[in-house]
Amino acid sequence: FPPEYSFPPFFTRQTNLTTHHAQLIKWSSLVLAYCRHHRLVKLSLSGNPTTTTSNSTTDKKEQDSPHPRDTTELFHNRRLNRQLSLPDIREVISFLRGQGRAEYIDSSSSSTSGGGGGGEEDEAGGGGGDMVWIYWRTPEEWAGLVEGWVEGTGQKGSVLTVYELLEGDGTRGAEFHGLDQELLRKALNVLVKRGKAQIFGQEDSLGVKFF
Repeated sequence: FPPEYSFPPFFTRQTNLTTHHAQLIKWSSLVLAYCRHHRLVKLSLSGNPTTTTSNSTTDKKEQDSPHPRDTTELFHNRRLNRQLSLPDIREVISFLRGQGRAEYIDSSSSSTSGGGGGGEEDEAGGGGGDMVWIYWRTPEEWAGLVEGWVEGTGQKGSVLTVYELLEGDGTRGAEFHGLDQELLRKALNVLVKRGKAQIFGQEDSLGVKFF
């Protein structure tokens, strides 16, 4: 955690606009850094346990842990007995959304929604759910990594299943190995829009052809 995490006022909304903007920047940076460090792509705003993604470079102890990660420490410094209020957390998320780095997860459309940014109805923080995508890498950035892997391994013209991309030996060592499946789908949809991939098959056995 950064030094300001041990500073009690960091957890209280600052009234001065300039100071508050700086506070939002610092909180946003902390959320992104925390989620990147623990390879979290979904975050519960109420602190419900969140499952990490993994790849071959992830700490083995964290990979092998069968339990979702408790993320309450992110917004709650128990040593100081201070925590960021839920409305203030939502304001941080709104700030991240404005940068394309967060998106509220809508269970009715999350599997087909695109990159950063959700509906306007939760722009002010209200109406959003508890779970949020945190894009320390955006779907477009993940798409770039997948495209780079395809070109680097000579997979153009090949057909691979989504499972092979996520769990196959061929992608072991790639940054997207072990990634959340919904987020990989978002990245693949970016490649489809670019004319670099085609997705076909049933939901439980999706295939991808790369061009």
